[in-house]
Amino acid sequence: MSNSLREKLLGLGFKAPEPEPRRPAKADRPAGGAGKDRPAGARHGGAGKPGAGGKPRPQGERRPGGGKPGQGGAPRKPRTAEEIDLAKAYAIRAQREKEERIEAERLRQEEAARRRAAKARCAELLKDQALNDAAAELVRHFEYGGKIKRIYVNPDQLKALNAGELAVVQLDGRYLLVAAALADEVGALLPSLVALKVDPNAPAGDDPYADPQYQVPDDLVW
Repeated sequence: MSNSLREKLLGLGFKAPEPEPRRPAKADRPAGGAGKDRPAGARHGGAGKPGAGGKPRPQGERRPGGGKPGQGGAPRKPRTAEEIDLAKAYAIRAQREKEERIEAERLRQEEAARRRAAKARCAELLKDQALNDAAAELVRHFEYGGKIKRIYVNPDQLKALNAGELAVVQLDGRYLLVAAALADEVGALLPSLVALKVDPNAPAGDDPYADPQYQVPDDLVW
């Protein structure tokens, strides 16, 4: 509007419009809203003190009820002399039982090693020494390991076996007919391998079959 037109309007009684106040920009507004003057720590209560309104407990301070921090209840009573002696007795017995188990295991391993070595030696002695006859038809029964076993022999072998001149040894599940002298060597190493060996000179003291009526003939097949 030009100055001349403005003067004419003012002369006729019109008032000039007042300028609108300038709004402040967002960057000029104070941060924090209405609570900008609140002191730090007052927002959470307790005037900025740590915890739920109480003073912090110094490190290492004992709690009520005795004991150290983190441990409740009364302190443990010392053990009596009887309890200490009983604990010592239990410890001594446990140690002795442990030593006995170790010794028993050592002996078991030594015996197992000895048997393995003896069996290997017996296998060497019996190699190519078996007298078993593939064509034999006679069956000779005998007791071994709590069971009745049998071996096939010919007539001559049966007589020699009953006379104690031959014997039967067991090796790896096989029953081998061998000379009595060889069976004695095997028995000296591992007596459990000798399955049958008749002793013609055995004393008749406690033998209920020593009576002549019970004498075993040379050609007995049982």
